[in-house]
Amino acid sequence: MTVSARPTPRDPSSDGLMRRGLAVIGVALRSAKGPFAVGIGGASLYAAMTVAASLVLGRVTDEVILPMIVGQRLDQSVMTVALIAILAVATFKAVGVVGRRLGAYLAQFSLQAQYRRQVTRRYLELPLAWHRRHPTGELLSNANADVESAFFVAAPLPMAIGASLLLVVTGGLLIVTDPALAAIGFSVGPLLALANWYYQRRMRHAATVAQQARADVSEVAHESFDSALVVKTMGREAAETQRFQAVSEDLRDKMIVVGRLRAFFDPVIEALPNVGILLVLLVGAVRVRDGALSPGDLVLFAYLFRLVALPMRVFGWLLGELPRAVVGWDRVRRVLDATGELTYGPGSGGGRGGAATALREVGFHHPVTDREDLSGTLRAPTPSDNGGEHRARGVRSVTFDVDPGRTVALVGSTGSGKTTIASLLVRLFDPDSGRITFDGRELADLARDQLTAHVAIVFQEAFLFDDTVRENIALGLEVSDAEVEAAARLAQADGFIRALEHGYDTPVGERGATLSGGQRQRIALARALVRRPRLLVLDDATSAVDPAVESAILRGLADAGLPATVVVVAYRRGSILLADEVIYLEDGVIAARGSHEHLQATAPGYAALVTAYEQDHDRPAPEGGP
Repeated sequence: MTVSARPTPRDPSSDGLMRRGLAVIGVALRSAKGPFAVGIGGASLYAAMTVAASLVLGRVTDEVILPMIVGQRLDQSVMTVALIAILAVATFKAVGVVGRRLGAYLAQFSLQAQYRRQVTRRYLELPLAWHRRHPTGELLSNANADVESAFFVAAPLPMAIGASLLLVVTGGLLIVTDPALAAIGFSVGPLLALANWYYQRRMRHAATVAQQARADVSEVAHESFDSALVVKTMGREAAETQRFQAVSEDLRDKMIVVGRLRAFFDPVIEALPNVGILLVLLVGAVRVRDGALSPGDLVLFAYLFRLVALPMRVFGWLLGELPRAVVGWDRVRRVLDATGELTYGPGSGGGRGGAATALREVGFHHPVTDREDLSGTLRAPTPSDNGGEHRARGVRSVTFDVDPGRTVALVGSTGSGKTTIASLLVRLFDPDSGRITFDGRELADLARDQLTAHVAIVFQEAFLFDDTVRENIALGLEVSDAEVEAAARLAQADGFIRALEHGYDTPVGERGATLSGGQRQRIALARALVRRPRLLVLDDATSAVDPAVESAILRGLADAGLPATVVVVAYRRGSILLADEVIYLEDGVIAARGSHEHLQATAPGYAALVTAYEQDHDRPAPEGGP
């Protein structure tokens, strides 16, 4: 397995970065008003006390320090007032710092938690068709790294707002104190703007490709962990290590580019205000010598200009986070703004007995090679995909009825549309054309909770959670232990469950790793049966159990008096014989329907398929084989 770098087209988000960065800031302010109020209040108090400190320092210099230097005797009350003023300003500044930092980090972490929940909820709302176009690793990156990047900007935001207030007040005081020195000090502003323009221009693309590289690393890591069994059994450890190393080194290189840009920008932002302070002190010393300024005014001015330098650094910090915030927010918003979620009606799915189910001229096609580029734009398949041929899997104009309480078997070769029909019946997808009804009502008209309460599907690949057997069967449903055990007996699982170390309270491990494939399938079937659905769809859900157990399960379903209409994707003759009707599919259409005997006699494709399957399973193992 090799790794190919993803294309890096021009990032459309590069246009209007400042405008879009301000939009992200607006989203943050609206989404965490309380924490930002605390942070901005603390920052404003800090700014006010910082200005007050400069005024106190100037007065103390002229009225306390200089008189003491020349040996003048000071009144005790002057010393006391100076001390009280200094301590009061320092105390309120400390309170402001605490409030500013507390509010800033509370806002940042609240925003990250809030939008992680929103992204996760959106994942649950979006249909499977959308999920199939997005790798799992990328989705993990959206909910983690991208959300974090989008709201790193929240940390410096309260301080930047407080610094704006500080800049306005301090700038006014500088102009009042000495306009000439103020003009000299403010001359570094255009240089800061130029440095920031250069930084933003270079950083926006670097941040975009770095965020995509994070998603690539997450994707490869998730795939490697998920396929651990295949990796181990096929001896692919070294290859997977190399594959992960390749994307990790690619991320490293891209992050180094980002780091180099920050390494250039941060020292410039730090140095330029200090250059301004040196110019102010140089010119100010000359003006003090000439008598144009008092020493106290120069100290006040230098202190005030140092305060002006602080907002410049804060704005630099904020601007430094904007490219990453915009890129992260774009990737998060791509999930939040994704369309295509299933809508539900107010209808009830309740009733007595199995549900009457019908498909009328239903068509649905799975796109083969939809892809997304870095900008999130969906690219349609081209003739170069799949060897120059674009084909769609699915079904075409399928019509059939299933009467209440009856069992219908769907039979067909691989790719004939059986699983597509099974998925449509439980509304994992909506059909492109036609309609599906449940007791005469459009399936899309059922309320969401009604659909999940009265319709259930069991897949061939059974997924179990890292929990006990009992919890995997109940899966959050309020049912008694007796109901759980009754469902397990019907699924032919009660015997092996009781033989486990702790019976129904035995943990099954991640994905049910401690159980065999057949055992996992039977627990998944019990999970569906305990809900007593009115429509039960079995998508080859007993393929991993032996034919005798499969027949016992299906006979048990027929004899148990469950209020269920059953649609089963079947291959084995024993399963097919238990169905009231067989529907034979070829290339997404119904080729024949009727009883097993009728199809065996009239549908050569059906007869060949069933016979071949039985012969394959009845053939003895070769000598020396298993």
